[in-house]
Amino acid sequence: MRYARHLLEPLPNARLMAVCRRTAAQGSVFAADHSVKFYQAHQDLIADPNVEAVVVVTPPSVTRQICLDAVPARKPLLIEKPLAPTGAEAREMVRAAESYGTPLMTAQTLRFDSTLSALKAELACAGSRQYLVLTNRMEPRGELPHSPADYAGRGVLLEIGIHLLDLVRFLTGEEVIKVRCDMDGSPPARPESMALVSLWTTGGLPCIVDVSRVTAGRISRAEWVGKDGQLIADWVSHRLSRISSGNLRDDKTLEDRPTIVETLHAFLDALGRGAPMPVTGLDGQRAVEIADACYQSAATGQTVRVEMQ
Repeated sequence: MRYARHLLEPLPNARLMAVCRRTAAQGSVFAADHSVKFYQAHQDLIADPNVEAVVVVTPPSVTRQICLDAVPARKPLLIEKPLAPTGAEAREMVRAAESYGTPLMTAQTLRFDSTLSALKAELACAGSRQYLVLTNRMEPRGELPHSPADYAGRGVLLEIGIHLLDLVRFLTGEEVIKVRCDMDGSPPARPESMALVSLWTTGGLPCIVDVSRVTAGRISRAEWVGKDGQLIADWVSHRLSRISSGNLRDDKTLEDRPTIVETLHAFLDALGRGAPMPVTGLDGQRAVEIADACYQSAATGQTVRVEMQ
């Protein structure tokens, strides 16, 4: 609904034409209230000649079929993270989009957070890099808006931890080659609510991911540790801190720009210019492949190499 509401606002060269929602009563009321078309089936929305691009904000269990139906129609796609519940499905989607030449963007929205963008711009200030820590702890959901099947029986790592797995690649500019993961669930029988992951990149940088839904309140931050100092980006308070020798601390507050709006603008800008997508389908695929390795590691108790195809 957040995407739909933002699409009702003035956007460059785009406006909302139609919506599709699996809860027909809610979807039809929204469509009537805002004078857009409502479709019960996504195939009918894709077939609408007035629909030139499709934004997919659904459980990952259905993104594959929507993608495979849209790319032959040459309808550019923006798909909310995770791109798919498994690496195999993500690879099929990316290859289909490539074969038809249909633009595909993964909505890894944290890449557009002002605090994290500022962090990335200042990484060199910390000196020779030592390691990276990414944390995202959120409150438990009182009532899940989806069933375990929506995420193929997977839990918090795929739901919100996928942001952090993508940020490892985004901030380091390197691929993840191996992982070691512990979690409190046994997907798919029992989706996890907590995952602790150690990762290593192609450049040998150790990274730690801490993601959970087990405590009250939220902590969401990236900590870049360098030889000459540390950078801490808190994307809840939108504060970037630099700590250097003598514990000197320099804090600044960044503008709070809605990441969904920034993501939509980036998607539309790339389409308008005929440019590559700023976050590609392959980026989304890589994040899910890292998640696959994490689940394998948790199940086996072993360090696992990330299979990239």
